[in-house]
Amino acid sequence: IAYESAPIVVFCVSFAAIVTIIEASFHMKLVVQNDALVPGFAALLILRELGAVVSALLVTSRVGAGIAAEVGSMRVTEQIDALQMLGIDPVRFLVVPRFIACTISGVLLSVLASLFCLYCAMLVSQLSLGYSSGSFLTSMRIFVSFKDLIFAGIKGACFGAVVPLFSCFYGFRAKAGAEGVGLATTTSVVSTSVAIIVIDFLLSWLFTHFY
Repeated sequence: IAYESAPIVVFCVSFAAIVTIIEASFHMKLVVQNDALVPGFAALLILRELGAVVSALLVTSRVGAGIAAEVGSMRVTEQIDALQMLGIDPVRFLVVPRFIACTISGVLLSVLASLFCLYCAMLVSQLSLGYSSGSFLTSMRIFVSFKDLIFAGIKGACFGAVVPLFSCFYGFRAKAGAEGVGLATTTSVVSTSVAIIVIDFLLSWLFTHFY
């Protein structure tokens, strides 16, 4: 999951980081005529929100939809019923492996996306905004610490765990026919995306107590 999702995650979050630092610099210059703190603010936003949330939403649209469609197809073709007749627990056979894989992948992708975002932000700040790598890193160290990266990994694990739970839940409830599988897939993606946003709010609120 992580290996196949990494290219699209890195590609998308890189552009998100570039837009973030360019827009932040523009508006800071416009409002307060000083953008010296932009690298720190950008690094803070990337580590606490951007890397984990964007990567999770991309995984939801790619992996979550696939899981829901696969499980839904197994439901409507009675493959899940066949597993039960053979004495195999469908949850243990279908859900648990995907849960473990998505949780681990969520951590890896979140950390990878955050680090790559920081690198892209530093590169753009050097090429377009006039910062040196030293000034960028100095400003970043003022605002962020290693525990922010740990919190990004924790968020990634929570988001990754949500994806297979919702996808398998709606896949198991899929109605017969292609329309039923499609509806289950769409509902799972929407529900998972909403759950990720809500969980992000709760975790962000919780993490504020550690500063």
